[in-house]
Amino acid sequence: MDFSRARRTMVDNQLRTSGITDWRILDAMNRIPREKFVPDTHTAFAYSDEPIALSANRTMASPADFARLVQLAEIGSQDVVLDVACGTGYSAAVLSLLANAVVALESDEVLAGRANDILADLDIGNAAAVAGPIENGVPREAPFDAIILEGAVDVVPPALLAQLRDGGRLVAVLGAGNAAVANLYVKTGNDVAPMPSFNASIPVLGSFAAAPAFVF
Repeated sequence: MDFSRARRTMVDNQLRTSGITDWRILDAMNRIPREKFVPDTHTAFAYSDEPIALSANRTMASPADFARLVQLAEIGSQDVVLDVACGTGYSAAVLSLLANAVVALESDEVLAGRANDILADLDIGNAAAVAGPIENGVPREAPFDAIILEGAVDVVPPALLAQLRDGGRLVAVLGAGNAAVANLYVKTGNDVAPMPSFNASIPVLGSFAAAPAFVF
């Protein structure tokens, strides 16, 4: 399979038609070999416009959905980014071409190790995966200029919002299915307010489920 051609087709037919106008994102996703980050049995589908299961609990979002979240985050070249639920590291690899440094967090130690192996193989030196509970973030590396959640959640844990720098942005999809909405949180002083942006149906991060409400 001609993966270089598949990448160009993905950029032209999936990203551009989904409203991705940031040339830096288009260029980054045209350069990072997505096929390296999917299971060997799925390499032929690496550039399809569908989510790809990486393990029983982690799924890679489709290229267009991922790109829209990154564009919403407005990553700058000097930003330090926290990539939450990075899977095998594809998202971190793309972000490494946009930001100054990327901390990629993954609760699955096997996936985190795989992510670091692939990032090293691609000679990406400004991104690294760490294993730990994704709802806790990485406080020792905070504050972050931007945080991206690679999956839909019911709520954004306060621990993640607390790790934003003043003026920092967090992008999260709230809800599930076709009713889910991508939100941009911007921290101003002690306030962090969400701003709904667009509908996005992406894989759910189960560890971020809202606490059950008490019912009489």
